[in-house]
Amino acid sequence: MAAGANYGLRRTVPCIAGVNVGFPVMLILVGVGLGGVLAQWPWALDVLRPIGALYLLWLAWRIATAPTDVNTRGQGRPPGFTQMALFQFVNPKAWTLVLAAVSTYTGFWNSFLLEVLVIAGLALVFSTPCTVIWALLGVGAGRIISSPTHMRAFNIVMALLLVASLIPAFVEIWESAQPLIS
Repeated sequence: MAAGANYGLRRTVPCIAGVNVGFPVMLILVGVGLGGVLAQWPWALDVLRPIGALYLLWLAWRIATAPTDVNTRGQGRPPGFTQMALFQFVNPKAWTLVLAAVSTYTGFWNSFLLEVLVIAGLALVFSTPCTVIWALLGVGAGRIISSPTHMRAFNIVMALLLVASLIPAFVEIWESAQPLIS
């Protein structure tokens, strides 16, 4: 939404595409093998979780400090396709969703791989319109916001919402670190 408001839909399309391709790819990789690796080495998720959380904090900072000059809106670039596709692999929310989807919605057919591919395909089909609509809401908000002060406030609210979404991840990081601290 913040990318749509600050850069417009056209410049946000690679960001949207990266999320919508990266997540199903991650789902497939987890389903066909990475899930087994994580089951064997659960500490790997404990390593990925803080990396993802730190990246999201950095992204929130970028959103909060994005340019606010309404005359230069649409210039610059939001995160690109590759950055957003790879980001899925360190995004704690994506990991939670992938692990929940694979563990909940597989084991009903004779082909585990087919089940994983169907789940990934559904994720692609349903997430694409959702992320496009979310970006369009940002574009609409960007058109309504007419002053740099209001754009800064919008950016800060979007950044704070992103940080708030990290609270469950931080709780889990804290709880997993307790045995190490004690």
